[in-house]
Amino acid sequence: MAYSRQKSYVDKRRKPLQFEVGDHVFLKVTPMTGIGRSIQAKNLTPYFVGPFEIQEQIGTLTYQITLPPHLVGIHDLFHVSQLKKYQLDPSHIIEPEDVEFWENLTYRTEPKRIDDVKEKQFRNKIT
Repeated sequence: MAYSRQKSYVDKRRKPLQFEVGDHVFLKVTPMTGIGRSIQAKNLTPYFVGPFEIQEQIGTLTYQITLPPHLVGIHDLFHVSQLKKYQLDPSHIIEPEDVEFWENLTYRTEPKRIDDVKEKQFRNKIT
């Protein structure tokens, strides 16, 4: 009884996602897609990357998108839940920075300079 009532509330607000070939979409970044790890550090990973163009619709809920060369190792078929509609605007496209990985999948980081140091003072102790 309660389940059917909740389902009716959700169904009224749910919109079916459908895309056409040639539409542009953002791709949701999750650990499953592996894109977040290949672009930036884990805590700086964006929620969506793109935009990418839809090449083909495979079935009712799966889409094939064109991926750039730096994401060539990732499978190009995605479920509709991993995509977000995008209205094409050429001024929005930002190219990611090139990161050079070594053979053991690590990369070089540049140390940052610390300009300001502040000491904390607790009752009788300064840290």
